[in-house]
Amino acid sequence: MIENTVTEPGRRRRTIRLLPSIVTILALCAGLSAVKFGLDGSLDIALAMIGAAAVLDTLDGRLARMLSATTKIGAELDSLADAISFGVAPALVLYVTVLRQDSAGWIIALIYTVSVVLRLARFNTIMDDDNRPDWEREYFTGVPAPAAALIALLPIALDSQFGAGWWTNFPVVAVWTVFAALLAVSTIPTLAMKSVSVAPQAAALLLVLVALAAAALVTYPLILLMVLIGLYLAHIPFAWRSQRWVAARPETWHHKPSERRAQRRAARRQPATGESGPRLRVPRVPRPSIRESSMRLRRPGGR
Repeated sequence: MIENTVTEPGRRRRTIRLLPSIVTILALCAGLSAVKFGLDGSLDIALAMIGAAAVLDTLDGRLARMLSATTKIGAELDSLADAISFGVAPALVLYVTVLRQDSAGWIIALIYTVSVVLRLARFNTIMDDDNRPDWEREYFTGVPAPAAALIALLPIALDSQFGAGWWTNFPVVAVWTVFAALLAVSTIPTLAMKSVSVAPQAAALLLVLVALAAAALVTYPLILLMVLIGLYLAHIPFAWRSQRWVAARPETWHHKPSERRAQRRAARRQPATGESGPRLRVPRVPRPSIRESSMRLRRPGGR
C-alpha cells in the first residue's frame, strides 16, 4: 500500500510528460492525412489538415515548457514530424494537384522539401547554442516551416475558393513554391510569437479581431487563410527593420520587447540633430509678383 502511494505521483508525472509528444504525433498524423486527401482530390480538407498540423505544432512546444516536460526525444520527434508535415506533405499535395503537369514539377517539389529540412536543421543548431543573446530568441531565422507550408499552398487555397485560374498555371505555382522554399531557407528575420505583446489599451480591439477571425474560420476559412498569409508576408519588412535596430544597439539587448518598442517610438519622435545641434529652420520670404510690384520698366528714350 505504501509502495502504491509512493509511485502514484511518479506515474502521474510520467503521463503528463507524454502529453507534448502525443500532440506531436497528432500533428504528424494530420500532415500525412493531408497527402491522403490531396490524392483523393479533397483539397479543402488537405489544407485543413496542414492548418491543424500547424496549430498542433505550436501547442506541443508550449505544453512542453508549461509542464516542464522538455526532453531530448521530444525535440527530435518534433523535428521529424515537422519535416514530414510541413516539408514532405505540402510538396506531395502540390505535386499531385498542379506540379505533375510538367516533368520539372518533381524537381520543384524536391527543392521545397529540401529547403524546409535544411531550415529545420539550422533551427536545431541555433537552439543548441546557449551563448547567443536573449534578444535573438525573439526572432526566427527565415520563415518557420509551418508558415512556409501554408504560404506554398496558397495556390491550392485559391483554387479551392475561386476555381482554376492563372494562379493554377504550372509556371505560377512553380515560381511561388520556389519563393516559399527560399523564404524558409533564407536568413530573413521573422517575429516569434513569444515576442509579440499587446498593450492594455489595445486589448478590446484584439478581442474584436479574434471574434471576427473565429467567425471567418467558420464561414470563410479559405479567405481567412489568404488574409493571414498576406498579413504574415507584410510583417517581414517590419521584422527585418526591428531586428537591425536591436542588433545595432547592444545597450537594449537586455530590455523587454515592449520596452524596446517604446524606445523606437521615442527615437522616431525626436527631431533630427547633427553635430552642431538641432537644425535651424530658415523662414521663407515670399517673392513679390510682377502684378503687385509698382516698378515699371521704361523704354529707352521714353518718359
